[in-house]
Amino acid sequence: MPAGNDRKIVLVTRKTRLEELVARYLTAAQARFYVEHLGADFSDYEREHEVYQAQRRTTVEVLEQWGRYQVIERAFLPNFIFAPDDIVVALGQDGVVANTMKYLDGHPLIGLNPDPARYDGILLPFAPRDLAKLLPDVAADKRDSQAVTMAEARLSDGQVLHAVNDLFVGARTHVSAIYEIACGGTAERQSSSGLIVSTGLGSTAWFKSIVTGSLAIAGSFGQPSLPGGYDTLPWDAAELRFAVREPFPSRSSQTNLVCGRVASDQQLRVRSLMAENGVIFSDGVEADRLDFNAGAEVTIGIARRRGRLIV
Repeated sequence: MPAGNDRKIVLVTRKTRLEELVARYLTAAQARFYVEHLGADFSDYEREHEVYQAQRRTTVEVLEQWGRYQVIERAFLPNFIFAPDDIVVALGQDGVVANTMKYLDGHPLIGLNPDPARYDGILLPFAPRDLAKLLPDVAADKRDSQAVTMAEARLSDGQVLHAVNDLFVGARTHVSAIYEIACGGTAERQSSSGLIVSTGLGSTAWFKSIVTGSLAIAGSFGQPSLPGGYDTLPWDAAELRFAVREPFPSRSSQTNLVCGRVASDQQLRVRSLMAENGVIFSDGVEADRLDFNAGAEVTIGIARRRGRLIV
């Protein structure tokens, strides 16, 4: 393995909301007109942009002193090839870390929080000013890291998609998804708003929202709550959880297999019965999706690769 400064650093950045607005409306002035016409505060977009760009410059200055580095925007991650010895740095939000990690295979990943006043930064334990002291230790493998379990969705045609937080299987639009689901010897046909398969890290995110809402609805109809409430999983848990969103019982669809666990030696299988608009995407990024239309079958389980977040 290359020593010290011979290792390349890959910095993953994101577009700010202001940059996305300018890309859509061509100029900052037109973006301001659009936002303020709707009664929103455009200055908040400007402040976010200025802080992020300042922290980006600080980060790049450190990398220039380090040696070899490359900066990519997260939209290009699906087509980017990381070298085995690359050190990866993600300049927040938390979603940037998750979106980056699913394309890595054991690479050390450093999460930087550009704006602690704005972002909680669960996956962003460091600030850009910490990077200069961090890199030598990470390059020498002297820094502790947290293992993160990933999920893997493998289609019958060989396409594969990984997830750090969760996988969504369902329809692209607000229509019912029709499919067959099987897990642990039980199988049934369902009609729902799709299903979520969550990792340990994802058990604190979208999956938690689903469970929280379900418990609140059940409570409003007099159903007892779970003893001790909802429990999340460790980030490196050797299991996945799944939940079906808004399952609909009918003559042709059942609602018995609406949630469960997928152990390390198990798999969840789903076969699409949708003529069109069926999709599978991970970690909330719909742009990098798999088509999931009639006849396609996906097998979901724990991925071989694991995330490695520097702590």
